[in-house]
Amino acid sequence: MQKVHRPRDNWRDVAFGGIVLLVVLADQLTKTWIRTNLAFGQSIQDVGFFRILHVHNTGASFGLFKDHSLTLTIVAIVGIVVILALVFLLRSRWSFYDSMLVRSGIGLVMGGTIGNLVDRLRIGHVTDFLDFKVWPVFNIADASAVVGAIIIAFCLIFLTKTAVKKE
Repeated sequence: MQKVHRPRDNWRDVAFGGIVLLVVLADQLTKTWIRTNLAFGQSIQDVGFFRILHVHNTGASFGLFKDHSLTLTIVAIVGIVVILALVFLLRSRWSFYDSMLVRSGIGLVMGGTIGNLVDRLRIGHVTDFLDFKVWPVFNIADASAVVGAIIIAFCLIFLTKTAVKKE
């Protein structure tokens, strides 16, 4: 049976779009500030366990697939199309996507994906700057995507079990 699109769903769409937009804006503004104010390799705010360090990443997370920007660009574009299809076209088939928490997690992942894609398309690499010294240097887009993936995983593990038990 086809689910009727309720006004409440529109707010979820607005929230999803707002999360994506906020992540992309925060990511691009911070990266622009870093590129404008710090030379490549320069660091500030070294407080022992954390510093802000301007680095370039031509690969994916953790330095994987270094110098494969074209491949990563294609993967990001495909990922964005898949996310949009899940959120807007397939949500009536899977009630899992109806959850505001899931929609927020997907928005964080998409915002992070778009943030890094913008860098790859504009300057050929991703600007990273958050360095906790025990973890590879990352940026707001990376953090957003990881937090979003954790939220989605949490929902898949715990919320789908609850839904199955109720039925």
